[in-house]
Amino acid sequence: MLDGDTVVFIEVRYRRHLAWGGALESIDTRKRMKLIRTAQYFLQQETRWARHPCRFDVIAINADESASSRLNWIRSAFDA
Repeated sequence: MLDGDTVVFIEVRYRRHLAWGGALESIDTRKRMKLIRTAQYFLQQETRWARHPCRFDVIAINADESASSRLNWIRSAFDA
């Protein structure tokens, strides 16, 4: 996604039940590293975007929560 001139990589996580933790908790160090490597690969392949600033956002959706707190969009959720 583009936000102005910033390339935004977004991870969307959904959890139907909170038994194994919520959607946000499912993005651990291993998952973050995988996202960073994927972004690096994308930027190597799509060189027109390589000079733009980048950020990583997370959209966490928990079905068990009330409608008002179900969707949580975290801008700049982590750094590379």
